[in-house]
Formats: sequence, C-alpha cells, structure tokens
Amino acid sequence: MNNVSTSWYNQSAAELSKLLEVSANGLAAQEAAARKEKYGANTLPQAKAKSIFVIFLTQFLSPLIYVLIGAGILSVIAGETSDAIFIAAIIVINAILGAWQEWQAENSAAALKNLVTVKAKIKRDGKVQEVAATDIVPGDVVLLESGVKVPADLRLIEAEELSVEEALLTGESQPVIKTTGPLPDKDLSLGDQTNMAFTATTVLKGRGWGYAVATAKDTEIGKIAGSLSEAKAEKPPLLQRMDVFSRKISLAVVVVCVLLGLIGWYRGMPAMEIFFLMIAVGVSAIPEGLPVALTVALSIGTRRMAKRNVIVRRLPAVEGLGSCTMIASDKTGTLTMDQQSVKKIVLPEGLVFTVTGEGYDGDGTIKDSQEQDIAALPETLHRFIQAAVLSNEGVLNRNREKWEYTGDAVDVALLAIAWKAGKSPDDFKKDIEIVQMVPYESENKFSGIYYKHNGELFFAMKGALEIVAKKLPEENYQQAHAASEKMAADGYRVLSFAAGKVTDTTLEQLPTLQWIGLAGLIDPLRPEAISAVKECGEAGVSVVMVTGDHPATALFIAKELGIAEKKEQVITGKELGALEQQNGGRIDEHLKSKKVYARVNPLQKKQIVESMKNQGHFVAVTGDGANDAPALKAAHIGIAMGSGTDLAKETASIIVTDNNFASITAGVEEGRFTYENLRKIIYLLISTGVAEILLVAIPLVMGMPIPFLAVQLLWLNLVTNGIQEIALAFEKGDLAVMKQPPRKPAESIFDRLMLQQVFTSAAVMTVITFSTWYYLIEIQGMEATHARTDVMMLMVLLQNFHVLNCRSEIRSLFTIPFSNNKLILVGVLLAQGVHILAAYIPGLNSTLQLEPVRMNEWLILLALAGSIVLVMELFKWIKRRHKGNEATRQ
Repeated sequence: MNNVSTSWYNQSAAELSKLLEVSANGLAAQEAAARKEKYGANTLPQAKAKSIFVIFLTQFLSPLIYVLIGAGILSVIAGETSDAIFIAAIIVINAILGAWQEWQAENSAAALKNLVTVKAKIKRDGKVQEVAATDIVPGDVVLLESGVKVPADLRLIEAEELSVEEALLTGESQPVIKTTGPLPDKDLSLGDQTNMAFTATTVLKGRGWGYAVATAKDTEIGKIAGSLSEAKAEKPPLLQRMDVFSRKISLAVVVVCVLLGLIGWYRGMPAMEIFFLMIAVGVSAIPEGLPVALTVALSIGTRRMAKRNVIVRRLPAVEGLGSCTMIASDKTGTLTMDQQSVKKIVLPEGLVFTVTGEGYDGDGTIKDSQEQDIAALPETLHRFIQAAVLSNEGVLNRNREKWEYTGDAVDVALLAIAWKAGKSPDDFKKDIEIVQMVPYESENKFSGIYYKHNGELFFAMKGALEIVAKKLPEENYQQAHAASEKMAADGYRVLSFAAGKVTDTTLEQLPTLQWIGLAGLIDPLRPEAISAVKECGEAGVSVVMVTGDHPATALFIAKELGIAEKKEQVITGKELGALEQQNGGRIDEHLKSKKVYARVNPLQKKQIVESMKNQGHFVAVTGDGANDAPALKAAHIGIAMGSGTDLAKETASIIVTDNNFASITAGVEEGRFTYENLRKIIYLLISTGVAEILLVAIPLVMGMPIPFLAVQLLWLNLVTNGIQEIALAFEKGDLAVMKQPPRKPAESIFDRLMLQQVFTSAAVMTVITFSTWYYLIEIQGMEATHARTDVMMLMVLLQNFHVLNCRSEIRSLFTIPFSNNKLILVGVLLAQGVHILAAYIPGLNSTLQLEPVRMNEWLILLALAGSIVLVMELFKWIKRRHKGNEATRQ
C-alpha cells in the first residue's frame, strides 16, 4: 500500500482503490495477514493500570516527605532511635492512607469503563464475514449499518441514508449525513469531512461501506491518544502551593538550625550537644503531622464529593477545583442534554407554538402564543403534526412508565410532538394508507411519504427550507424564509414541511405543494446548567464554552447560559488559526475577551487551555469525548463526564458521574471547603511549631536548659496535635466561600492573614510557656524532669484551646456551633486523655520522661492556657472591625 500526503477525502473511488491496492471485493486473507503483521492490531495504546504497590510508592514523592526522611536519617545518626521510629511511622501511615484512597478512586473510575468487545463486518476474498475490530487492517472493505460503532477510519464509497453521531470526536451535536464523492477543498475540519467515517463514532441510521484508510494509532482518535503520551500533565494547584511551602519550610529549618548551632558554639557548648540541639530544633520546625493531616483532609473531601456525584481519581484534585479561576466547558452532553428536541413550531399566517419537555420522550405540552397549554388541536397544527409523523421512520412508545425509542434522533424528536399534543403517533395515521416512503438521501436532502386519504393521493415532505422551497409557491417561500432566518439566528436547527395532492408517485413530477410549517429543534440545556453557571460567576470563576458546534448555535446556547452576550465574544477554529498565523503564535491578548470557541479541533482546545494558563488562570476543563482528552490533560484539573469515552476518563483527574455541570459547581464548593480546612490545619501546626522553636531558642540564648527534648517535641507534633488536626479536617464548610472570588493563582498559603495569626498565636504560646518554664526552673528551682512534665502539659492544653481558635480565621469561636464538627470536642478530649495516660504507661512514660501531673497543678495550667482564647478573640475582633462586614473565611 502506498503512503500519500493527499487527504483521503480528496480521493475518488478509483484513486482510493489504486492507492490502497484493493478492490471492492476486499483484501485476500493472505494479504490481510501480511498487513496486520506490518501495521499491528487495530487497538489504541493504553496506559498500564497502576498497581496498589506503585500507588503506594508514589505517596513518598513529596518535598515535605523528603524533609521528614532527612530528619529521620539525622535522628538515627544521632542515636535517637525513638525519634526515628516516630518519623518513620508517620511517613508510612501517610503513604497507606493516600494509597488506599487513590486505589479506591481508580477502582471507581474503572467501573465506569465500557468493556464491550467491538465486532465489525468486512469483506475479504469477496465474502462478508464478522471479525473483531482489532483484526481490521488498512485496505479492508468495512460494512456499516445502523447501530454499529465505526471500527476504523473509513473513506466511504457507498452510503444509503447513512448518518453518523460524531460528537465524541468533533463536539458537534448534530448527526452527520454522509456522502461518497471526493471533496475538493483542502484542510477541512473533521466535522466537514462528510465522506469519511471515524473510529469509535456511531452509525445512527442507514448503511454503507468504505475502505479502511487508517487503523490503531493512525486514526483520528489514535492521534489524540498519541498526543497525550507526549504531553506533560499539569500539577494541581495544591501540589504547586505545597511544593513552594515545603521548599520554604526546608530552607527555614536549615537556617534556624545553623543559627542556633552557631549560638551554641559561641556559648561553648560541646559539639555533640550542639548536634542534638539542632535535631531538637529540626523536629520543632518540621510539621511532621502535616502529610497525614493533608491526606485525611483530602480523603474527607473526596468522600464528600462522591456523595455529590464527583469521583476524584487523584487526591490533590479535590482542592484543585476550588482553586480554579476558569472553567472551559464542552457544550454537548455537559451544558446541554445531547438530545434533539423540537422546541418551536411556526405555522402559516404567523401562528407560533412552543413545546415543553426535553429529550426523547413524550413528556411535555404544546403552548400557544399566550403561553397557555392548547385546549384543542387546531386543524393547521394537526396537519403539521400529521406530516411530521407520516414522514418518519422512528419509533417512540411508552412501555408502562418508561419511554422506548429507536431510529434517527430527529425522527424521534418529531414523534414526541404527537404525544405532547395529547395523542399517540398512531392517532395521526387513522384513515391513512401508506403508499410509498421516500427515505432521506444526501443527494436529495429531504424525506417524504406518499399516502392515501379518502381515496385521494397525497405527498408530505420534510427537509431543509432551501430544498422544500423548490416545491412551494413564491408567497409561501417568502413567509417561510423570514421565519426560518429568525429561528436560525436563535440557534434552532430548522426543518420545513410541505404537503399536497399528487397524481402519481414520480418524484420528478411533483406539483407545487403547500407549506405547512417549520419545526425548530435544539439540543436543550440541562435544566440546572443556568443556575450552576451563575453560581460559578458569583464565586468569581469564569466559564467559557469550547465546542465543535456551529458558532450561531454555540452563541445562542452561551447567551441562554449567561456565558456570552454578543457575537464579538465568539471565535471559530478557523479564525483562531488565522489569528495565530498573523501574530506568530502570540494569541493570549486576543483571547482575553472571548467566551465562546466554536468549530475548534482537538488540538486547538488544548491550545486554548494553554493560552488561559498563560493569562494567569488556574484552569479546569470539562469534556466527555476523545476530542477533549488533550485539553483535559493540559489543564490544571481535567473533568470527564461519566458517560464519556474511556480515553477522556483515563486522562481526567475528576469524573462527574451524572454528566451534570451543577456537580462541577458542587465540586468547586467542596474544593474551597477542603482548602479552608487545610489552611486551618496548617495554621494550627505552624503556629505551634514556631512557638516550639522559640521555646528552644530563647532558653539557649539565656543559658537555660531547653524545656522540651526531641522525643517530646515529636509527641506534641504527631500525637496530641495530630489527633486534633485530623478532627479539624472534618469542619463543615461555610457557604459564604461561594460568594468570594477565587484565590489568586500566585497567592501563597502564607498570605498576610496567615502570617499575622501564626505569629500572634505563637507569641502568646511562647510567652505563657517560657514564663512558666522560667518560674519553675529559675525561681522555684524545680528539678528539670518534673518541670518539663508541667510545661508539656501546658503546651498540650494550649493546643487544646488553640484548635478551637483555628476553626475560623476571622469568626469568633463562640459563633461557630459544635454541630458543624462534633469530632472537634472528641479530638480535644482524646488528645488530653492520651497525654495524661502517657505519664502512667510503663515504657512510654520513661521514653517521654513524663510524670503524673497533680490536679491542682493541672487547674492552674488550664487557666494559663485559656488565655490564648482571649488574645485570639481580640485579634479576630480587630480584623473584623477593619474589614467591616466583608465575607469571612472559614
């Protein structure tokens, strides 16, 4: 077989036969076997599923984990085995939690896959046979019929009423009527290559055959899959922020350790003592409990999202939706129902009816111009519906409470009108004798029917107005044309109907017919899509539409959704290509005002996403087709629809099981809740960590013993604080987050508010704890072990009170009901109880060097610790006063 650079759709049948070295009788079996050996099986490359072990290992690939591993190694070198065991345990626990959650998510995603083996009919050695689609090779003669999936990219040679659903590849919601002749134009988009049938698309109607011109990775869908393997996946926002945070923490640990080591050297401390001091400081500075707390918080977010029909395949993506500033949404099947529906009927003399109900069923009504349900069926409307029902090859029936349908989508949508008129399609066929059907053919672009009524012969036809108009009187045509233009401008697909008496069944001798009406069809919006888009707008998240549909249709839908307002906000794929050529690839500035991208190809979708990222957006992309996969991978967050292709679902980090854009909005909300909880956890950990560093540094500078040993710091960070930070992850979200703008992409976790509250609370804990330590050691002359027991208890009590402060960064803790998080009190009591018990458990008490605390001492320490609530309540009051009634951050 020769390789050619000319597009297949340009070739004639004779040229194809020569280039592919095959005849209409198909390949010989021996030649087919040779070609399979050369080109391989007709399968797309698939990523190997990750084992639970591999997923477990990936949990260690985090800068914060690297820091903890380093601290563990230093602890072993220093001989602090207990410290090393604590650190190793926390690393392993974090990996187990993260791996288990991602493994469950992968299994949930895998359950959505379509595992049906595709079969295909082909002709070889002149005989028709059924084979697995994987056995098809370039040059095979492939037969198509209604209901089958196209098994390879085909150049069609014959097509009888052949229409194909190509939305998964092109994004175009309308079925494509197939032709067979060569197309002379160059560089046609996939949607305009009407003499081609592409892999994985579905034949809706008719039959035909064509030559297989591409298989496996060489097909259009295969090219998309191949581009994914070359593309680098974008890190979710949380990972980007945590990488920055981890680098800053690591640098801070090194600087603080070196600085205090120099102070110790200056004061004449022995080298080994300085080394142990640096280990203690490192343990204080590193938030050892953070990886587990983050994993738990993300896991909780994952479960909450699952309840709202969102499956999260990778944990960091939970928070990612909440960080997004831009959602680039596919139209078909995401914002719309992907079901053609007749929504408007225009009859002669200006009569207009609207039709309610969505999808392929008979639920709904027909309303008059006053928006009232029609009480009786006007004769002109009866005649219109009769023509729609007679000139129809579809079936739509109610089976008990379930609607069942077969046939072309438009035919089924027309049958639905009969049911919505209060009748069945059969009611319009009474006293009618069907004489002859005229099926739709691409050459004619209309369908019709000859029938007899009261002994007279009639013909009814439906099709595009420019075709039907040829059989209408001039006055009829002008009226129909004006109505059709207005409907098209409103985004409707318009069908025209005509009927009249005839003398015979010869199409060439049809007399002038009477125009009987127009039907306006549209792929209806999902009912909840408008409010979901509006909610995104109120949350400061821009929504743009990226589709393969016609620009007029796309703009109409965008206006209905509130995405766009005017034509200038629309750009087509052709215009995008020209813009790129004119500006040397620099298109970012030109796209800032665009809200609708129509007639774009798969790689242009990816290009649009890259441009949005260049403009400084955190981008989420939704889609269900294979054509969406490159954009899904390029985005910060890829969102696939549950009914979409496997390729889209495998590429995405999030899957919406109900195909509902409103679920994406719910995901944005849950993502923001999760991020707010992560901030609370970080606030708690870092503020206590800063306090611990100061409590080591200040006594060192003053020549006093330090109040905490390294193992005690680990106990505070991992156990007592660890219990509470996990409880903090269960906080319910405040709905006010969806009234606030998204975080700026460049915003650090440590914004101004975080820094202020961390250092304020750390200063309070430091002052209270150091004052107590100084009093016990310098004034009371208490023995160090007992004094450390008291300040350890004081620090745990401070944590107990401070976790309540951390429930909100602005709101008073007294205004937040405990019903929002019943576990918080459990966490406080458990942390306190565990610490009290540690002083009584043999082995543990000696490791931690703890003694039981007397009740009178505990009450004094409780009173001292409670002062942190008073100070932080004053801090929050000052912040609220400065910000007035600004929406608070929970």
